[in-house]
Amino acid sequence: MDEATPGESKRTASTQTSGAPPPFGSRFLTPSRSVWEQNAWDHVPPPDDQGERIALSLERQRASRVSDADRNRYNARPEKYWDAFYRLNQGNFFKDRKWLHLEFPELFQATREDAGEVTVWEPGCGVGNALFPLVQENENDQLKLVGCDYSKKAIEVVHANPLYHPPKGSLHAQVWDLASPLGLPESIPPGSVDIVLLIFVLSALHPDEWTRALANIWTALKPSGLVLIRDYGRHDLTQLRFRTNRLMEENLYVRGDGTRVYFFELGELGGLAQTQSPLPPAYPLPPHPLFSAQQLGIDRRLLVNRKRQLKMYRVWVQAKFCKL
Repeated sequence: MDEATPGESKRTASTQTSGAPPPFGSRFLTPSRSVWEQNAWDHVPPPDDQGERIALSLERQRASRVSDADRNRYNARPEKYWDAFYRLNQGNFFKDRKWLHLEFPELFQATREDAGEVTVWEPGCGVGNALFPLVQENENDQLKLVGCDYSKKAIEVVHANPLYHPPKGSLHAQVWDLASPLGLPESIPPGSVDIVLLIFVLSALHPDEWTRALANIWTALKPSGLVLIRDYGRHDLTQLRFRTNRLMEENLYVRGDGTRVYFFELGELGGLAQTQSPLPPAYPLPPHPLFSAQQLGIDRRLLVNRKRQLKMYRVWVQAKFCKL
């Protein structure tokens, strides 16, 4: 739940995909520069002893896992804990994701005056930190923005935002669970969506729910529609900081407020593109993988606390899937 860290909310660099050159304008730490010159550096590899640090953190976490009773409680009604979170924080915790135009330019191409009919759906929209920057940029009268979240309180915060009634295009938000086995929300007919946005969404689901979630997304998308994903990477600083009674399953944790978070390996995220649902879907699914992975990348960031002389290694994963 730390998407709003300084290195994330003030983005100046794009994810570096395997085999691609570093993005223009990134902040690179070179031998001629001191690490303490600024607060963040892009694409910095972890230190040589990072493996040892990871092993010690995981050993500590595995020695004292969440009890079976608590694990069942957290998994039974996850929306309850997000409701409590948003009731406490309203719209003041996460910052608007103004870095989206750097990572996912497709979103802002949809806001151009001549873009035509485009539907962007964000299942797991929270309080609208990705939707409202699009509203502010939008010049397209035919842009349809739809947000869903299983937290009723989050949707109430979205509805209360003055930007919820945009001057151009439309915005609709409703309560709905991305992992629902009952089909799509009423605002999303099958095959109607051009772009699905998943920003720190899959990590909030239990791994057993990913297949159903991706089946719902596939059903909602038009042919060749896109899924834009950004989420937590394996052995990110946040994962290593968890202490006792927080590990529910391997790489799946519960925070102090009861909300869940999973940390992805890049190959694991890419493997989700090959999803073939064994679950009885509300709509028929094809006999082949649901998506192709057009982009897979790891964003490594070194954040620096110059006052305390601390180095913090962040890891995010990013992907673009295309509907098959």
